[in-house]
Amino acid sequence: MLFLSCSMCAFSQTYKDYVDRGMAQLEHDSLTEAEASFRQAMLLSPALKSNALLFRHIGQIQERTGRSQEALESYSLGLNLSPTTLGLLLDRASLYYRLGNEPHAISDYTSVLDLNADHQEALFFRAYLYVRMRDYKRARADYDHLLKLQPLREDALQGLCILNTKDNRPREAMEQANNLIQIYPNHAVNYAIRGGIELESKQYEVALYDFDKAVELDPSNPDMLLSRADCYTRMKKKKQARKDLQQALELGADRQVVAEMMQAIK
Repeated sequence: MLFLSCSMCAFSQTYKDYVDRGMAQLEHDSLTEAEASFRQAMLLSPALKSNALLFRHIGQIQERTGRSQEALESYSLGLNLSPTTLGLLLDRASLYYRLGNEPHAISDYTSVLDLNADHQEALFFRAYLYVRMRDYKRARADYDHLLKLQPLREDALQGLCILNTKDNRPREAMEQANNLIQIYPNHAVNYAIRGGIELESKQYEVALYDFDKAVELDPSNPDMLLSRADCYTRMKKKKQARKDLQQALELGADRQVVAEMMQAIK
């Protein structure tokens, strides 16, 4: 019996050695080596529940090295071992979202919220995804829940404002945009959001004021210039629109978007 205990101790220490080595390699961005160390550890003891964490590390390495599908498989293998590990669920949900798989991302965020109904990251991203899928009722419920937890959370207030514009509630959207600017008067995006609401209502001069303010507050952000260019275009101010589009392009705006907007001016 003593011999077996010593053997188990040595075996366990070898597993730990590989894990420790992998973590040290990870800290030094030696990603290939770290992945190999984690795999060696799991080969020694494949049934350990703690391997769920190693699958998470491997999945993160695979994401960083451009292997998204392999990362999904690793996160799923980790969740097979430990279905209630929040970190794994959140990592897989985030990757599904970036890959454009909204239903699977929503499913994982829902699993997180089944475990922790007040998880703010899961509430925010599920609400955002519901908006993308035009499920406005569920999106509103998540934003309302999140804002009860954190009433001044800016991105949630912005999300609810945008939701109301899409859900044909312009009055509520404008009230929320005004509230955002009152709370965060130096944040360019809030002026751009309000400008967008005014633009859709054909209040061009008022919208232009807000877009001017947005550009003033964040002059290096190409999105602010694109928004103002759109306003100039609708006002038939082609020269000003072209100038903003050219500047936005120089600041890194998407060339295809700029080209399409340029075409609309002609």
